[in-house]
Amino acid sequence: MKYLNSRNRAILREMVVTDFKIRYQNSFLGYLWSLLKPLFLFAILYVVFTYIIPLGKGVPHYSVYLLMGIVLWNFFVESTIIGAGSVVARGDMIRKIRIPRYLIVISSSLSALVNLGLSLIVVFIFALFNGVEPTLSWFLIIPIIIELFVFAQGLSFLLSALFVKFRDITYIWEICLQAGFYATPILYPLTNVPQQYVKWFFINPMAQIIQDARYVVVTDTTTTLWSTVHSWKVVIPFVIVIVISVIGGVYFKRRSKYFAEDI
Repeated sequence: MKYLNSRNRAILREMVVTDFKIRYQNSFLGYLWSLLKPLFLFAILYVVFTYIIPLGKGVPHYSVYLLMGIVLWNFFVESTIIGAGSVVARGDMIRKIRIPRYLIVISSSLSALVNLGLSLIVVFIFALFNGVEPTLSWFLIIPIIIELFVFAQGLSFLLSALFVKFRDITYIWEICLQAGFYATPILYPLTNVPQQYVKWFFINPMAQIIQDARYVVVTDTTTTLWSTVHSWKVVIPFVIVIVISVIGGVYFKRRSKYFAEDI
């Protein structure tokens, strides 16, 4: 992929701004929906899993714990779903303007990242009101978000290139996301899972990312990869992230030359 020169940076910036404006065009609350959607979902799940089915019993600051998981998962879903259809959605642009194809996918991921940034501000404010003590470990959320972004970006490259040829991909991916939501400890703490199965959850990079984020921001009693696996196997989720990113990038680059004629 070509280096992001000043022209490409300007194009990318304009695409991100345009994506963000179009998404909330003609809506009464506009950008507030990027904050309200995860908050509404959080409110429903919090009531259900705190008072009706108390999955979070015994978890310190469970409300913040739950909100953090929802916000990170929503970014992953938004980034990959929109990224998957981004190339086809901008088919007219691809035919008319000569631009690096990868900018289209990156712009959709960056737009989702802006939403994530806004949502995380709410998470941190909510954490303070909930009595979570701010510490320097909060800054460790930055490398965790970078890992999440790289993972989502790699999948977006792969899915967007596949979607050009196979339009069933988004339906298949939505099913995978539904299964992934319950296979990832978003609603429930891993302390509710039989000990012999906990390590298998961390094969899923999203489980490792969400648990690490909770550990550095919410509570250090959170079960993490590092506290569960004590061998070379701790690198597995990171290797998966790297492998998917490489495969996604390489496949996208090879297929991008055919996008104009395939769309």
